[in-house]
Amino acid sequence: RLADLFGRRRVFLIGVVIFTVASLLCGLAWSEGVLIAARAVQGVGAAVITPSALSIVMTTFEEGAERNKALGIWGALGGGGAAVGVLAGGILTTYLGWEWIFFVNVPVGAIAFLLAPRFVRESRADEKKSLDIAGAVTVTTGLALLVYAVSKAPDHGWGSAWTLIPLGVSVVLLLAFVGIEARTKDPLMPFNIFRIKTVAGANVCGLLLGAITFANFYLLTLYVQQVLGYSAIKTGLTFVVTAGSAVLWAGLAQSLTTRLGVKPVLAAGFIAMTAGAIWYTQIPASGSFVTALLPGYLLIGFGLPFTFIPVSIAALAGVSHDEAGLASGLINTTQQIGGAVGIAVCASVSLSRYNHLIALHGPSYYAQALTSGTALAFWVLVVISVAALVAGLVLIKREELAPEAGEALAR
Repeated sequence: RLADLFGRRRVFLIGVVIFTVASLLCGLAWSEGVLIAARAVQGVGAAVITPSALSIVMTTFEEGAERNKALGIWGALGGGGAAVGVLAGGILTTYLGWEWIFFVNVPVGAIAFLLAPRFVRESRADEKKSLDIAGAVTVTTGLALLVYAVSKAPDHGWGSAWTLIPLGVSVVLLLAFVGIEARTKDPLMPFNIFRIKTVAGANVCGLLLGAITFANFYLLTLYVQQVLGYSAIKTGLTFVVTAGSAVLWAGLAQSLTTRLGVKPVLAAGFIAMTAGAIWYTQIPASGSFVTALLPGYLLIGFGLPFTFIPVSIAALAGVSHDEAGLASGLINTTQQIGGAVGIAVCASVSLSRYNHLIALHGPSYYAQALTSGTALAFWVLVVISVAALVAGLVLIKREELAPEAGEALAR
């Protein structure tokens, strides 16, 4: 919303500055408290950058084939960045120290700050609106408490006061946000954006996709390092297969989305994600890369662009330029919330299974117990992936994805 009101390029640059400075502070952190605080600020910067950048893409390219191609490139670059990031993180941590996974962001941020004014034109909403401070405070605090409660639940327990109190306060704040938005002249989130059923459906799919993606990498990282005994660098190298294949498939996903539409491509993507999750329900405690990991990595690598690209397109379908930042921020938020919830739920399922087996067989059963817990958690992801497939087919409407329909809805 800030991008819509104050200029998309300007807000993007502010986000880059926040992220870059926070990254420097993370690397220089002299205590755990400073590191945590700097990481929080870094998260703020990232939360500003991503929706602003996606909003810039949306307003720069017209809805249809042109925007689909741009989002395909966006997805490919995101996958490439993930591949480089995972591998570089392992190398930097091993040879230079953990600080360098933050220091490396500084030159990247500086380059982005210098190049953006040259290549990105400024744009903002035509209609002047005020900033909804009350709405921003309540929804941000409510979502932060929700993510905290869910992510910490495996540690404290779902029935613990440390979980229930922030969860309850979160619900109260989010309900208050709904009330504030209903009465505010210029709401932070005009709920009439969900009159476009495809936007609502895309956000449901985005929520579930975030859960699948984040939890998948979380579970596999534990399995690869704790069960197979891979080093940080070797673990990073294995994930290059997924990220690299995602880059290779991104162009085809974009092209097919333009030719066939969102729903067939989305369906193919979630079918692949489901198949990958099913593969990992059978992982052995003494597997190899080729037999235990590679087929699933390739399936997930195919599924990522075939889900992310059509979900991104559907999330912006029929949205006016004045609400581009809102729609972009909304899909980014739902994916992040889905990721936090997905990790928390899968970690809780996996840990419960692990503790049960260790209690029965003793500490010597460590590898088998962790593998069994991981496999059970992947069954949860199978259910989530099937739910996302159904949601996409039912909620996303083909007629709302046509450019002419989008223009009519925007008016």
